[in-house]
Amino acid sequence: ISFLPLMTALFLLQYTDKEEVVLWMNTVGPYHNRQETYKYFSLPFCVGTKKTISHYHETLGEALQGVELEFSGLDIKFKEEVMQTTYCDIELDKPKRDAFVYAIKNHYWYQMYIDDLPIWGIVGEADENGEDYYLWTYKKLEIGQNGNRIVDVNLTSEGKVKLVPNTRIPMSYSVKWKKSDVKFEDRFDKYLDPSFFQHRIHWFSIFNSFMMVIFLVGLVSMILMRTLRKDYARYSKEEEMDDMDRDLGDEYGWKQVHGDVFRPSSHPLIFSSLIGSGCQIFSVSLIVIILAMIEDLYTERGSMLSTAIFVYAATSPVNGYFGGSLYAKQGGRRWIKQMFIGAFLIPAMVCGTAFFINFIAIYYHASRAIPFGTMVAVCCICFFVILPLNLVGTILGRNLSGQPNFPCRVNAVPRPIPEKKWFMEPAVIVCLGGILPFGSIFIEMYFIFTSFWAYKIYYVYGFMMLVLVILCIVTVCVTIVCTYFLLNAEDYRWQWTSFLSAASTAVYVYMYSFYYYFFKTK
Repeated sequence: ISFLPLMTALFLLQYTDKEEVVLWMNTVGPYHNRQETYKYFSLPFCVGTKKTISHYHETLGEALQGVELEFSGLDIKFKEEVMQTTYCDIELDKPKRDAFVYAIKNHYWYQMYIDDLPIWGIVGEADENGEDYYLWTYKKLEIGQNGNRIVDVNLTSEGKVKLVPNTRIPMSYSVKWKKSDVKFEDRFDKYLDPSFFQHRIHWFSIFNSFMMVIFLVGLVSMILMRTLRKDYARYSKEEEMDDMDRDLGDEYGWKQVHGDVFRPSSHPLIFSSLIGSGCQIFSVSLIVIILAMIEDLYTERGSMLSTAIFVYAATSPVNGYFGGSLYAKQGGRRWIKQMFIGAFLIPAMVCGTAFFINFIAIYYHASRAIPFGTMVAVCCICFFVILPLNLVGTILGRNLSGQPNFPCRVNAVPRPIPEKKWFMEPAVIVCLGGILPFGSIFIEMYFIFTSFWAYKIYYVYGFMMLVLVILCIVTVCVTIVCTYFLLNAEDYRWQWTSFLSAASTAVYVYMYSFYYYFFKTK
């Protein structure tokens, strides 16, 4: 279902002469807040005279993003021009005028679609003194066609009419067709902004992160090789000493905890569930980015989200396999409970947050409100797709790689953890561990947030793939160093420290998102 629009687009978006072309009305909202949108007809616009139209069937991704297209009622036919024609009148009473005035004061824009191509227009404008308000009443459409396909759509708003209570305002439109040399597969290029996303700063940031990776990998390799060689030499020398000299020797370092380093982590059920969920999220991110690079998912409404949901459900065995095998290696016996937690951990957090926001959207009558049927569909995916596949992965993980294969025996009595310097404490290591990974994705987060809050379409998924690879390498290097420092301080509680030192990157991303919202948006 997720890939059906992509596979059939080339066949469905073809027309014959005088075939009906539908103009869909989508949303309206303030220009300075792209995420605040309402239904187009929440403003007192009137509808065209044409009533016979098939219902628009939205995809799961569109429903979750709040896309609810409504028919404009305008009569448009392929290659048939329409002179300026009045399609309805607005009876402007005081409540309707107040609604339009509020929209104009807040710079409301609206969005429409023709043949899946988005069109934006402004509701109206105020005079210089801000006393009189005017509504654009004439939609002048110019549609480009290449053969039997629509490849370009432009809207010009004209017919400025002053808003006066208790008057009738006629709404009109016209359609002009023109031949275009734009290829069908290139028709979305006009909405992209190469000068912004492919700016030299973007390239420089990738190069800078790549150089940081080379430096960090070299530094980690050098430190570990020199330090481990020195430690091995010291331990080999101690093996040649007698018992008296060994007792008087300087015994410290990572090798002293070899009998405790494979001890199960605290809260192994939660830890293994997080590890399994992390493996699944990484798989989903990798697959979706590759598909976005190949299929140009940004050209289809909701395709990115639909694809992500499909891939997440399909990769549920990855979650069960890695989470279940790790839990079995740590001696866990409540594997069914672990399987349930691993399966529903991420969906519960995401759906819980989304449903909370949805209630706010419903209260304010925003278009982002998710229909009840879509909520039920998401719950069905969780219970009837994700859970069974996670169960399969858990069973495979427990049977194929669930047996402990540690190179040494774990001590029966836990070794006491000596005091260490403040900067060797796990809390400090966790806080510092996320700085370098965040630094490697900092610039890319700026471009992603800009596309989210501004009217820009993110399409450079090749950059995103490079940044993902760089992030993985930097994270691996940082966690290796953090784990080594902790073990060298004879603290064998490395599992949670290793995980959280990498996960703390999310905290820095969260803090940056607040900074961007309050200081970079209007």
